[in-house]
Amino acid sequence: MDIPEDFKEALDAVTNKRARFVIDTILNKGFCSTEDLKNGGYEHAPRAARDVRELGIPLDTFKIKDSSGKTIAAYKFGDWEAAKKANQLSKALGRTQITEKLKNALIDRYGAKCHLYGEEYPARLLQLDHRVPYEIGGDPIDMLNIDYFMLLSPSANRDKSWACEHCPNWIEKNADMCRTCYYAHPEEYQHIAGIREKKLALVFGGDDIDLFNEIVEEANLHKTSYQSVVKRMIKYYHKIKDK
Repeated sequence: MDIPEDFKEALDAVTNKRARFVIDTILNKGFCSTEDLKNGGYEHAPRAARDVRELGIPLDTFKIKDSSGKTIAAYKFGDWEAAKKANQLSKALGRTQITEKLKNALIDRYGAKCHLYGEEYPARLLQLDHRVPYEIGGDPIDMLNIDYFMLLSPSANRDKSWACEHCPNWIEKNADMCRTCYYAHPEEYQHIAGIREKKLALVFGGDDIDLFNEIVEEANLHKTSYQSVVKRMIKYYHKIKDK
């Protein structure tokens, strides 16, 4: 693989284990697929790709067939010259300071809450994320406009990354489609990763654990899902409310 010397230096400087695996696989075979990552012990391919991108290494996503014939995502190196310019701009803007300001501004407006789960979390656990994935929409022109960002708990961030990675729009890259998606604007959305659905994410913590255990017992008793029990509870509430 013909690689510019400065790009090679950037690749050689990467020590993050997961990012290193992606880079070495691409160097060896020209691409790194989700199957390669799984075989290497890394289940969360979008996070592995993000590890590389966050280090300033450009990656392009495309589709291939895995060993069973299933369509999966794969990654290859992107435009290094364009990435260098973006990295220089990021440094000039002081990205680390901007990120901290954005996170604090979001907490000031919404509280230390996960946008997807609606639950409070310790501020140190919340992660700043683009509403429209960076891989699709890039950075907004106004990096200090918090309307383009959201706070996610670690598990919500993993949930969103997986959904976005497996959405048809990951290839199409239509930012308008993302803007109407649950994972970008859970406050008001038309679809979930391209599918016409509605979703209510419930997290049980503290005293709510007892309620969760009751739901589990009810589900086991009736041999049904936890979700079915919750829906039944909501229907029952509306029934007695209307009496």
